[in-house]
Amino acid sequence: MAVHRAPPVDLHSLFGEYPFLPGAEALVEELAPSVGDLFADPIYERSRLIGRARIRAAIDDPTGATGVAELAHASPDERFLSFQFARLLLSSASGRAPLRRWAVAEAKRGASRLGKEPEPVLLEVARRLGFAFGSEGGETLVPLPDYLRLATAIREGDFRLARQALRSGMVRVGRDRGVRLLQEGVRIALSEPVALAAPARSAIEARERPFLEEVAARLPAPVSRPGAGLGPLRPELFPPCIRTMRRMLEGGENLSHSGRFALAAFLHRVGADFDAIVDAYRGAPDFDESVTRYQVEHITRRDEGRGYAPPDCATLRTHGLCFREGDPQAKEPAMRRPDALCFEERLRKPLQYYRIRVGGSPPPSGSRVPGAPPVGPTTPGEASGTSPEPARTPSTAPR
Repeated sequence: MAVHRAPPVDLHSLFGEYPFLPGAEALVEELAPSVGDLFADPIYERSRLIGRARIRAAIDDPTGATGVAELAHASPDERFLSFQFARLLLSSASGRAPLRRWAVAEAKRGASRLGKEPEPVLLEVARRLGFAFGSEGGETLVPLPDYLRLATAIREGDFRLARQALRSGMVRVGRDRGVRLLQEGVRIALSEPVALAAPARSAIEARERPFLEEVAARLPAPVSRPGAGLGPLRPELFPPCIRTMRRMLEGGENLSHSGRFALAAFLHRVGADFDAIVDAYRGAPDFDESVTRYQVEHITRRDEGRGYAPPDCATLRTHGLCFREGDPQAKEPAMRRPDALCFEERLRKPLQYYRIRVGGSPPPSGSRVPGAPPVGPTTPGEASGTSPEPARTPSTAPR
């Protein structure tokens, strides 16, 4: 079988059009002597302006469909440097949500250009991203391991491996599907922040603080799935156990299998969408996207999509996952104190806690932690601590 590989292409032009490719940093050295110059020198002010415009467009519309007017009149060097500025800026931001949203938009914008390129450019982009694509008879050939890595995050059923033509370890797909797979490769690459030295990160944050605050304000609030019944997600009202588990993963700490299961089951029941649940595990030291997606599906698709019930409070205590002594990292002083609601004898489940907080109902009267403010009655259904589903643990949990 004759498989065509990518012939050499002009690297300057390639990096100018696809600045996300490994090796493109060589152009930064050529065009801007240092990161400090890119962020401070007046000569690069227009590149910074365009970079901020790219970020705003991505935050407002991650589909990449929103045009960036400033790009239409930018020189190739300005386009390239604006991309690098945006990536460095978002890599310095606290939290990865803006970076991931921007990564989706830039990946889609890159794929739109890539779909119009000749085959050699498509193959070269794939090679530089680390994927050994080939071509034969008008089809794109993707090694099976590469296909599994790229297609795992794509939810469309047509990308499932069982529906593909496989021969000699290569998955044969049409050109459009090959471009879509590369789009996913770009998204994966851009979703990881650029490593920055602490002084550089601090300098960027200080110089761009007003814009980073604007970005945080523009991010849409998380919403629940239709029919979840609890309205927009309110992470700040999650029980202390769930907040602590999320923060452990975000900080790169290991979380037990029981904790990972409890977090996924809770997030599903409060209405978080599938990708938001997967994203909660990205900071885990052993994060594997394909494994996590498989296991989140296992947890959330049980009982025709109702999913497994999150463990109750007693089960969490048994596994050392009850953190009801307060949240020392909470911004609000009241949240740093022991949470009175967690100490109510009739409170049985993390979901019960969240429903009470979201509904604005005070917790039931009864025994409470010494020194905590008094609390009032709750709704009858929540006070009983009962629910139609027992807490069950599957054989797998996101890892």
